[in-house]
Amino acid sequence: MSTISIIGAGSMATAIATRTAKAGHIVEVISRDPTKSQALADQLPGGATTGTYGAAPTGDIVILAVPYSGAASAVADFGKALGGKVIIDVANPVNADLSGLVTPAGSSGAQETAKGLPADAQIVKAFNTIFGHILAKGGNVDAFIAADDAEAKARVSTFLESLGLRPLDVGGLQMAQTLEALGLMMIGLAKNGAGSWDIAMKVDIG
Repeated sequence: MSTISIIGAGSMATAIATRTAKAGHIVEVISRDPTKSQALADQLPGGATTGTYGAAPTGDIVILAVPYSGAASAVADFGKALGGKVIIDVANPVNADLSGLVTPAGSSGAQETAKGLPADAQIVKAFNTIFGHILAKGGNVDAFIAADDAEAKARVSTFLESLGLRPLDVGGLQMAQTLEALGLMMIGLAKNGAGSWDIAMKVDIG
């Protein structure tokens, strides 16, 4: 197993970190607040570590698990330290009342975040269509991914499979726009038609 670095210490970061640690990976938790990093690391199995915010993460896969409103500043804070890394963007760029997306027309949160990354970093959209508490339950869930780099997608797919998830490739990074719209739809479905947040999107093949 490998080291997976997670930037963030909120609910989504906690859900992903817990599932990652239970799968046998070493988790490195990085947060602006070292106290929050340590608190999350302490509750994880498998000898989780903490990293220094803004310094080069230990893992070759770095999960950016911060709200979209803080993604650009986080990427700027790390700068060249993210060079050569595969960055998994999990954010849904939704507005305050969860009624729409805040991204520019024709773009996505992942594409906007990618603009601040070093040229040799590869961004992959993943996890944004899965609610954190569903991830925490540990069941087999479909995980949709979008990215331009085939090797990065392959590495993230292998990582997702190690978590017991089923990775489904939806295409290039421009498809992150669709995945973020799907994330918004899942929120609307939970609030309205389903009447429950205990839902997940599943593809029935065959």
